[in-house]
Amino acid sequence: MQKRRTTKKIYIGNTAIGGDSPITVQSMANTITSDTENTVNQIKHLESLGCEIIRVAVPDEFSAFSIKKIKNGINIPLIADIHFDYKLALIAIDNGADAIRINPGNIGSENKVKAIVDAAKSNDISLRIGVNAGSLEKNLQKKYGITPEALVESAERHIKFLEKNNFDNFKLSVKASSVPLTIKAYELLSSKTEYPLHIGITEAGTLFRGMIKSSVGIGTLLSKGIGDTLRVSLTGDPSEEVKVGWEILRSLNIRKKGPEFISCPTCGRTEIDLVKLASDVEKALEKLNEPVTIAVMGCPVNGPGEAKDSDYGIAGGKGLGIIFKKGKVIAKVSEKELLSAFLNLLRNDGYCID
Repeated sequence: MQKRRTTKKIYIGNTAIGGDSPITVQSMANTITSDTENTVNQIKHLESLGCEIIRVAVPDEFSAFSIKKIKNGINIPLIADIHFDYKLALIAIDNGADAIRINPGNIGSENKVKAIVDAAKSNDISLRIGVNAGSLEKNLQKKYGITPEALVESAERHIKFLEKNNFDNFKLSVKASSVPLTIKAYELLSSKTEYPLHIGITEAGTLFRGMIKSSVGIGTLLSKGIGDTLRVSLTGDPSEEVKVGWEILRSLNIRKKGPEFISCPTCGRTEIDLVKLASDVEKALEKLNEPVTIAVMGCPVNGPGEAKDSDYGIAGGKGLGIIFKKGKVIAKVSEKELLSAFLNLLRNDGYCID
């Protein structure tokens, strides 16, 4: 792991990005933004899973005006995602958005981008300049093709424009759906600027493929010390984005929120439904915030022996299982009662899992 690169600190609401602040996990609501009740409910669920910053799509005025009501119902900073129509950004800012995400390449003239910058300045909110491989300026595509150099030159153009307008309250992203392209683009950009970086693999795909691509791409960047905030982009439930984002940070020992799960692969010694048990334990503890290590093992060979360093664990047998704590067996119960007994142990030890 390389030391995290020092970047400028900015704020989205009261959440710091960059500098010495923690790397934050973001997601994006997939509800219709103007359906404020469903949007607020989804965001509050994402909050409970550890989402620290949320973005909503703003495709129309109904959505832009809905920002105020959504903000009143949630506890984390809200970013308005704007494409094409700069006026939607101005309405979102007036209605309390904590930040605006734009791709200046599809907003239009410099005067329109300047109007957004001026409004952000007046309201003391930050911007995210989101450069995507799929929406690069045509002259850059002609000059470079879809390459890291093209993405970074696009970002540098936007940086110069913002700085020319005396604005430095922004972060940057240079995303692609290609993992190697994204990694190279961020490496190049981070060598040229100290503005904070939002990292991720855009349009990464469905849960299985998207999780792998995002973990490889985001994990590689973080291991190189690059990245101040992240979003895992998946086709499907944004809850999975939050969970995968945290797991990436946890696996690199960057942040320790929530439990670390250890479970062994199944083999011929397994005499319990380990796949279901491990899944049930993980699901039951998805809102646990404490950094506790949980092991779910398939037989006495792997646990509590190989999992003796875990804080708590289960090891299965034929129709039964043992529950252990810090490597010591404290109970033996039937397979049917194993999950409930394990969860009760955690509750009795003061862990909030409900």
